[in-house]
Amino acid sequence: MYKENPLRHISWADFQQLSVRERVPYFTREGLPCHALFSQQFDRSYLEWLGDLATHVRKIAKTRGGMRFLQDLCAEKRAMLYFAQPSTRTFLSFYAACQILGMKTAEVRDTATSSEIKGESQEDSVRTFSSYFDLIIMRHPVGGFAERIAWLLSNTDRPVPVISAGSGKDQHPTQALLDVYTLQRSFAKQGGIDGKSIAFVGDLARGRTVRSLAALLSLYKGVKAYFVAPEPLQIGPDILELLDQAGMVYEVTDAFEEIIPEADAIYMTRIQDEWDQAQESRALDTSGFHFKAGHLSLLKPTGIIMHPLPRRNEIDPEVDADPRAKYWRQVRNGMWIRVALMLTLFQRDQEVDRYYADLIS
Repeated sequence: MYKENPLRHISWADFQQLSVRERVPYFTREGLPCHALFSQQFDRSYLEWLGDLATHVRKIAKTRGGMRFLQDLCAEKRAMLYFAQPSTRTFLSFYAACQILGMKTAEVRDTATSSEIKGESQEDSVRTFSSYFDLIIMRHPVGGFAERIAWLLSNTDRPVPVISAGSGKDQHPTQALLDVYTLQRSFAKQGGIDGKSIAFVGDLARGRTVRSLAALLSLYKGVKAYFVAPEPLQIGPDILELLDQAGMVYEVTDAFEEIIPEADAIYMTRIQDEWDQAQESRALDTSGFHFKAGHLSLLKPTGIIMHPLPRRNEIDPEVDADPRAKYWRQVRNGMWIRVALMLTLFQRDQEVDRYYADLIS
């Protein structure tokens, strides 16, 4: 699977000079991702295929025999969960996904307990992991570090795949995959994602989930994005430039209540003040960008509310009981889409297809 890796033929210095889109072929093998590092790796056909695969897996998992089948698919594989940045949902989602596929796991969640405390470089730490494991799942506060590790391991005699579970302020590719999967399932009876309007609300300047999902939505026809935030937290020009290049329509505004009736999906986010060295954003009044119980009457009957979590007070607790609130479904969708992703990286998806065909025949 990993022979003739194209990353062997480019230096790290030259690789860093490439644009994101120019990097995509280096992480692709036979038309499919061989690492999962940023949203621009995924095209629409892959998103639809991965969503179908995740749905097949969750149906197979409903029976004891089906779960035993799934747990045998990657029983000989081992995964390292290297989380150098705090996480609950993403870590447990990957951990549960590995369990579904029968993979053995190990974890480093506090670098103070590793040899990094002795001065070992993070690159050497991860290369050590690759000696023992068949997959590296990593969450890191430094943007681009997962790409650096993918390049590094591709230039070794054991180039294991790398999945980014969050990289700095830039990318969160598997969150974007589960968000698209949630949209696919939510709008399955309404013509799919094409033609829908998605409103992103809150801290858009530092929300890597927003950045990653916006990039994927540009693959769909007639989608309109609303970026709703106070000016200091508004979406960055790099994402707007990407959408301009894709010909996607968008609107930048701070008028939250005016946008609610227009949107098919409201994507709420919290204030990401963990990146705020001077704590400026904590002084901002963001109460006008909270989804309150009274806003439910403004939302379309077919509309949905999403949130990548964790949340603070940007959604009233009373909203949770409304069937249009999909954020808890997002959490569960994340586990299944990550199962599907790992199946494709280890090329076990065809075994699932055969089992599913027998199941429904």
